[in-house]
Amino acid sequence: MSKAIYIATSEPNSGKSIVTLGLMRMLLGRTASVGYFRPIIDDFKEGETDNHIDTVLSHFEIDLKFEEAYAFKRSEIVAKRNSGKVGDVIDTIIQKFKALEERFDFVLVEGTDFSGEGLVIEMDVNVLVAKNLGIPAIIVGSGIGKTLEELVGSIHIAYDSFKEKEVEVLSVIANKVEVQNIELVKNGIENNLPKNIIVEAIPKIAALSNPTVKEIVEALEAHVILGEEYLNNQVENVNVGAMQLRNYLTHLKQDNLVITPGDRADIILGALQANLSANYPKVSGIVLTGGLIPEDSIVKLIEGLSRIVPIISVEDGTFATANKVGSIDSKIYANNKDKILTSLKTFDEYVEPDRLAEKLITFESNGITPRMFQYNLVQRARKEKKHIVLPEGADERVLEAAARLSYVDIVKVTLLGDIDRIQRKAAVLGITIDYDKVDIINPVESKYYTDFVETFYNLRKHKNVNMDMAKDMMADVSYFGTMMVYKGLADGMVSGAAHTTQHTIRPALQFIKTKPNVSVVSSVFFMCLEDRVSVFGDCAINPNPTASQLAEIAISSAESAKAFGIEPRVAMLSYSSGTSGKGEDVDKVRTATEIVKKMRPELKVEGPIQYDAAVDFNVGKSKLPDSEVAGQANVLIFPDLNTGNNTYKAVQRETGALAIGPMLQGLNAPVNDLSRGCTVDDIYNTVILTAIQAQGL
Repeated sequence: MSKAIYIATSEPNSGKSIVTLGLMRMLLGRTASVGYFRPIIDDFKEGETDNHIDTVLSHFEIDLKFEEAYAFKRSEIVAKRNSGKVGDVIDTIIQKFKALEERFDFVLVEGTDFSGEGLVIEMDVNVLVAKNLGIPAIIVGSGIGKTLEELVGSIHIAYDSFKEKEVEVLSVIANKVEVQNIELVKNGIENNLPKNIIVEAIPKIAALSNPTVKEIVEALEAHVILGEEYLNNQVENVNVGAMQLRNYLTHLKQDNLVITPGDRADIILGALQANLSANYPKVSGIVLTGGLIPEDSIVKLIEGLSRIVPIISVEDGTFATANKVGSIDSKIYANNKDKILTSLKTFDEYVEPDRLAEKLITFESNGITPRMFQYNLVQRARKEKKHIVLPEGADERVLEAAARLSYVDIVKVTLLGDIDRIQRKAAVLGITIDYDKVDIINPVESKYYTDFVETFYNLRKHKNVNMDMAKDMMADVSYFGTMMVYKGLADGMVSGAAHTTQHTIRPALQFIKTKPNVSVVSSVFFMCLEDRVSVFGDCAINPNPTASQLAEIAISSAESAKAFGIEPRVAMLSYSSGTSGKGEDVDKVRTATEIVKKMRPELKVEGPIQYDAAVDFNVGKSKLPDSEVAGQANVLIFPDLNTGNNTYKAVQRETGALAIGPMLQGLNAPVNDLSRGCTVDDIYNTVILTAIQAQGL
């Protein structure tokens, strides 16, 4: 059975990085661990490393040292070949690959870039490596500058090269194809290859071809004067600022790089003001030519602006600089998250993962890893898009999460708050939000406001709520957002970044209410540890649950685990294991365990049990040798909020675990609470959890 795949191309600049990134995420979503290996890489300067390797290892947090991820530099291959030691090359490549194969469930091997001498020789090298590693290949070809016949022909030549050496080709991917020609290209290739070959086509994406200001700095050997924190800005258009300002402004285009002599203060300041103006396109950066630097007074003025762009200086003249910028071949690099996300999104949109995965993965992994869990969350949310309302629309973290969610297009988002304030704040912060995908509603100005007030009054008048009180309540974003869920105008709500837990869940308890046969609302965290995902409950809601409430929390938590692909093994935690302990606290856990067993006899549950006996196999088997749960529990139920809240935070901080949640359980519709110290990732993940909860209703 193959445990690896070889990504090969037959030409330079094929864009195989998008395939590498997409396959890596797909594999990490389906297997416990994936390694990355490049048999041959381009030479790099002393103190630097290979960009491809850096990007993959850092973005996917692969536990590999740089030196373990490649075998030879290009110059070393040339020297070995010239001295007749090609056999040594293959032996070393196999040795390093086998070391990774033993460590990882699957290894993604990326071939050469065709940036050196002789395309035919380089193709032969890739075929030879894949043959000796005994792994199948995926061939990536570029549609740039080719007719359909030329593209099909070049891919067929590459396919024949591998098949002649008995290297199995699983798939061919035509990259950088005009979007309107996708189906035409796929059909053309399919008609010229065996039917068992998976054929995919990916369109040319401008955002991936456009260089960033950082790449321009490196190519021009430029000096950064200001705006170093914005070097990842992408450059879509380039023009020279040589005319008068009033005329030049009419030539600005979106994501414009301005090239101008360093003494043209009018062009510099005009471009920066245009970038701040809602009436002009965004400027990505400014290149000052001729080695000229603005005077101190101009620099001081620029430094006082609310938002700037990178301003860089070069020694070359304007004409030479413009020519050099035009010849830059853009790459994807580790800290350019926008390009990485664009690559992943494009791959997901145009490549059918299940067909490819079925061929690639010929084994099954036990359990579920954090990367698999997070990948599955995104894929599940994407299958049935839900509408989630975020009441704290003016919070910077919420805005950034909304921007990311709109970009990956897996949920519909509504922000609550003052529309002008939210849009102005996003603009000042440089957060790009697609307002076609993200709605903003001001509760008191909304067309729903009057109806919501009347509905709330009718629901709560038995609690002495009058119309004035109802108006005040519906002006509150938490109440308004909860009413959107109640009315079916949204599928779920996520709040708490700027509000207390009580403020977030009180409206839900008042009129969304709990599910039938559920008496207690509780919460779970999905704790993404290094090699597994555990469910912790309840760490956010119930201070001191009774035995019956604890049993209900355990059952709800087990159901939540199962709903998210985790087969539950429930540990009812206490300070003693089995029958050894005595006392009120242990008795409560023991009683709760008996209630769970009576109510849900099919559940694997153990309690009371200590934390170490629950999660450590050796400890578990020594204390409770006959238990199905001890040593392998994945749903951990804490006896009270004090223990649960502190434990999840201790595990999170001390191990670096990702804590996704809290996710509330037991309500008729999903409403989830955030910590006021939450990050953008916390909000993003909780929204996705909420969307998946809504799918199950």
